[in-house]
Amino acid sequence: MLPDRYLAELAGSVDHLGTLARQPEDGLACAVPACPGWALEQLFGHLGSIERWAAAVVREGTFVKEPAPPAEGAAVWFLEGTAPFLETMTALDPEKPCWDFGPPPHTARFWLRRQAHEHSIHLIDACQALGLEIPAMGDDFMLDGVDEVLAMFAPRQLRLGRMPGPDKAVTFQVPGAASWTLGPGSAVASISAPLPVMYLGLWGRSSLEDAALIDGDATAALRVLRGPLTP
Repeated sequence: MLPDRYLAELAGSVDHLGTLARQPEDGLACAVPACPGWALEQLFGHLGSIERWAAAVVREGTFVKEPAPPAEGAAVWFLEGTAPFLETMTALDPEKPCWDFGPPPHTARFWLRRQAHEHSIHLIDACQALGLEIPAMGDDFMLDGVDEVLAMFAPRQLRLGRMPGPDKAVTFQVPGAASWTLGPGSAVASISAPLPVMYLGLWGRSSLEDAALIDGDATAALRVLRGPLTP
């Protein structure tokens, strides 16, 4: 996807999150289903930390330490940081060398993609916490997010020893769009799901075990699916 496409998705999610961050206290106390132990207030604290960290990395081009959110007033703190965050992301040169935690090339483009999907997933979290409808997303954006998980995050999880290495190959398929294979050799199983289900399911915002079509060696498929494929 082109940088402007990521920026458009990111800006839209930040705007929507900004509206939801202006909840009264009882709204900010709502539990976030996919993030055990977090209320909505803690979700906004996390986003405020991530935004300040990503912006600093982009500006410096090197690794910097992620700041901790405040113990109180995290939603307000998040709102205070969104404008400078978006200014930094809008002004960055996508081809500028920059530290990131993905595969080469290490450029600032990585952060446009990562923050667009970071905010999209956490917007889903906020909507689920408040019982709101999940906003529509473009197919190209969701497909890019599936690729980010299966081509970047899953190999990283394996490299860092956060998930056991699969001894058999399993293919993830979005019918009519694309497929990805994890593991050695020829695939012994496939996991197929419509694009929105795959996008949400890979991040644990819906259950792929329940919704996907698993064909072939189900044991091998579930072993890979349960990963964990993402941090």
